[in-house]
Amino acid sequence: MSAVVLLKIKRGAPGEAQQEVAYEVPFEPGQSVLDALRWIRAHRDPTLAIRYSCTSANTCKECMVVVDGKTVYACTARLESRDMQVGPLPNKKLIRDLVTEIAPPDERLERPPGGKNSS
Repeated sequence: MSAVVLLKIKRGAPGEAQQEVAYEVPFEPGQSVLDALRWIRAHRDPTLAIRYSCTSANTCKECMVVVDGKTVYACTARLESRDMQVGPLPNKKLIRDLVTEIAPPDERLERPPGGKNSS
């Protein structure tokens, strides 16, 4: 059997109590935390909300999360052969699961009345 890592991920939406959900992820040296999160979405739980937009390591700043109490870029933080805790940024507005509002207020798009974008 290959090595596995247990990722304990804080999940939830605004106004809900967050819950910690544990996922076993195959471990290979050199993997990033983002690799593990993407594996979870592809193989275990497609409802896990994550954000990333990789063009080059940590240039987009989309994948910031808290891993074991430290704010990191999921794309550059290395997965380790042990249990790890992953959560959303605590000082940002929670959108869902690991996704928080990261755009500065003056760079956010205004929503039209009714809350939906028109097509």
